[in-house]
Amino acid sequence: MLGVTLIIVLCLYLIFLYPIRKPAEVKEAEEKAERSEKYNNQMKKLWDVAQTSMKDRKPLRAEKALLTILKFDEKNAAAYNRLGILYAKEQNYDEAIECFEIAQSLDNNASSLHNVGLIYLETGAYEKAAMAFEQAIDLEDKVPARHIALAKAYEKMGQRKRAIESLETAFSLDNSTTTLRLILAIYEDAEDVEKISETTARIEQKIAEDNARREAEAQLRKRQARRLVRRQTKIVYPKKSRKI
Repeated sequence: MLGVTLIIVLCLYLIFLYPIRKPAEVKEAEEKAERSEKYNNQMKKLWDVAQTSMKDRKPLRAEKALLTILKFDEKNAAAYNRLGILYAKEQNYDEAIECFEIAQSLDNNASSLHNVGLIYLETGAYEKAAMAFEQAIDLEDKVPARHIALAKAYEKMGQRKRAIESLETAFSLDNSTTTLRLILAIYEDAEDVEKISETTARIEQKIAEDNARREAEAQLRKRQARRLVRRQTKIVYPKKSRKI
């Protein structure tokens, strides 16, 4: 009897009370989703304003947009990074370093460390710059620019051997004559005749290899273009119908 009573009570609850509560729950969920969508749209607009303003060289407008983003989301590492870049361009180095350091504390990434290193390099704090670049490389060692920046810091500190080692690592990644020329510049500054001759020969060889590669690629494109033209201009005659 008690079991039957409980079943009846449950049925009455489902029939009369649950439909009343359910719309309220659904309404709350819809309102939450709507607020989230509005927030996302507002943040997207602010990011668009910041990026467009930086591109159009309107630093004050970009700064205002980025600070507004941080007002809503104080742990937005990307906004701190962008704000640091903005301050660095305006040569507000203290503010830029602070922004990059905050970004790094929020999101341990190589880009923030690299940016801090560039500012230290610009302001003459070469040891701090080298330390920042080394930490960035520990996190991301396949980017040639990080090794090139570290080489500049080493060179400024008078550590030519370490600078050349960093540039050689960069060259192994980018295989670029520009990197070889940076190595040559260090040897020229040191007046190392033997290494100057050796590096000059490497540059000439690399230029010859690049020219040969570009010529081969150009010839390949020409052959592909000729084959395409022949396929397009080939006349296909209809087959003669057989008489029965």
